[in-house]
Amino acid sequence: MSQTKQVKITPAKGRPMLTWVGKRPLRVVPALPAQHVETYDPSGDLGKKKPTDAWAEWPGEYPKGGLLFHGDNKEVLAHLLANGFRGKVNLIYIDPPFDSGADYVRKVQLRGAKGLAKIDGEDYTLGEQVQYTDIWANDNYLQFMFERLLLIKELLSENGSIYLQCDWHKSHHLRCLLDEVFGPQGIKNEIIWKRTSARSDSKTYNHIHDTILFYSKGIEFTWNNLLIPHPKDYVDKYYCYRDEDGRRFMALNLTADGVRHGSSGKPWRGYDPNVLNNHWKYSIEKLDDLDKNNKIYWPDKEGGWPRLKKYLDETEGRVLQSIWDDLFTVNSQAAERTDYPTQKSEALITRIVQASSNSGDIVLDCFIGSGTTAAVAQQLGRRWIGCDLNKGAIQTTSKRLQSIIDSQVEEAQKPKQGRLNGTEPDDQPPDPAQLAFTVWRVNDYDLQVQHNEAINLACEYIGVERKRSDAYFDGTLGKKLVKIIPFNHPLSPLDLDELQKELKVRPEEDRNIVLVCLGMELAAQSWLEDWNRHRGADFPNKVEVIELRTDPKYAGFIQHDPVTAKVSIQRDGDKIKVDIEDFISPTIIKRLDMEQSLFKAKITDWRSQVDCVMIDSGYDGQVFNVALSDVPAGKDDLVQGAYELPAPENKTKVAVKIIDMLGEEVLVVAEV
Repeated sequence: MSQTKQVKITPAKGRPMLTWVGKRPLRVVPALPAQHVETYDPSGDLGKKKPTDAWAEWPGEYPKGGLLFHGDNKEVLAHLLANGFRGKVNLIYIDPPFDSGADYVRKVQLRGAKGLAKIDGEDYTLGEQVQYTDIWANDNYLQFMFERLLLIKELLSENGSIYLQCDWHKSHHLRCLLDEVFGPQGIKNEIIWKRTSARSDSKTYNHIHDTILFYSKGIEFTWNNLLIPHPKDYVDKYYCYRDEDGRRFMALNLTADGVRHGSSGKPWRGYDPNVLNNHWKYSIEKLDDLDKNNKIYWPDKEGGWPRLKKYLDETEGRVLQSIWDDLFTVNSQAAERTDYPTQKSEALITRIVQASSNSGDIVLDCFIGSGTTAAVAQQLGRRWIGCDLNKGAIQTTSKRLQSIIDSQVEEAQKPKQGRLNGTEPDDQPPDPAQLAFTVWRVNDYDLQVQHNEAINLACEYIGVERKRSDAYFDGTLGKKLVKIIPFNHPLSPLDLDELQKELKVRPEEDRNIVLVCLGMELAAQSWLEDWNRHRGADFPNKVEVIELRTDPKYAGFIQHDPVTAKVSIQRDGDKIKVDIEDFISPTIIKRLDMEQSLFKAKITDWRSQVDCVMIDSGYDGQVFNVALSDVPAGKDDLVQGAYELPAPENKTKVAVKIIDMLGEEVLVVAEV
């Protein structure tokens, strides 16, 4: 996991083949190493063997337990391919960006301060926490999805399946891409999910559904036929008859088209099917047997025909169909809601996981979002892998999985009820496939996320008009093209060489260029002086630089006050005592448009700002092993703030991680 490798990708051979500007195959991708950053293992499960046959070790060097990756999913998928997961994943569910033109913003509210300090992200300004911007140039979006689907196919087992959820914006394009990658024979169904009720404010037809495209990699695929309970209106309509004892049934036709001369064509009890050019569905002997067992409904009115009774209590439910109108966006249980903008219903994912995987199978979601897929897989005894580029998604998923695993550990410690010879009752969930998970980073994407957010903020602050259809330039400032240099390094000659290459392929481009950066190397300054000197009065593409930290007009823009905490960490005999005495999030205060003194006067409990607290009692400076996790159950509940942990005999480093309601975190470390 510490070495970059090259991963070969099988070309797509299916038809039809969608074409777009810049389409290119994905033949080889670099597989970057992964850095282990966090472990959650409340029961020591990573060091134990799973007692069921379904359990198997992860490929490669990964410890047992769920795997949560922070990084670009293209790089994470390539990393998995290079580390033994090729052909090992049984089920993939993805809910990628829909190209809907929407900015999804995380809405949060301070704990225990209901109605007083709600942070609403609908009309966000500078500093707003945008989870991701679902706005794409069409060709860029298609290339983005094409590359990831090619990688996904390599990871799927031969009997594996993929469910891709989308809406009307891109469902037609995505189906063509899936046909090309998996072949047109790969499609198994198109599912329509009614995700919401109709609204009265629509200017056209109410759009209330998403499409879920279901493909398999091979001809044989995992499939568990699911039955769902009959809804009340269905029962009332079709099971409308009752026996004397109140037992409900529907009355089915006993005849079928066509005259026959055998036993099924003879008259029975005064009814001759030949009169109707029909025959009985059963032999005369079978009809007598059915009547003897009270399975024949005899009509009360003249002219009626006997019919077959089908009792409601003899059916387990309806076979699942391709229109799902019984599952809404998020279940009503407060424990499931995460306030993540694109959160999906656990019931929806549960149906998919139960239908297309078995206990111990590997389930992957590379757009993990709020973590619903991992949460469901954990509850249903599947192994899971999740990844996301957004750090808020990783934090939300991690917190959610910690709560589920804590409940499973607590349940596992109770005496087993209703089990005989090791078997599970039908109403019991399967045993967990793991009671721990680890968090990994592929590449360093904290800086990348900051860069993406900084582009949005810088463009708004400077007045840049965004041009999302341009793969290189970020927008325009008046008549000038604007390129924002990644903020994780100063402007260098390499950046300028890339600019020169871009202009060479645009010979008709005559506009001047503005580069926005944080700092500039001396060599870059010399490069620019030479470039502009040779432009002269009649030459296009002069380049000017806005250096955000020193520019007289824009200086002070890049300014971020991190969260701070006052934490006491002490050894007291055989205990380690941790007391969080104060915590302040300047970003929250800024978002609420309040002065710090006013904020503290109105919100006197610092815990209102804190989402969760985690403690590592043996921190090695690299991997954060969660020894204690304080995740309040409800929105109005607060973290405790004071904690005790067992102390090791020798000196140890104790690390306390505090995460605020916006996902910003601070790490306090002390040796005791």
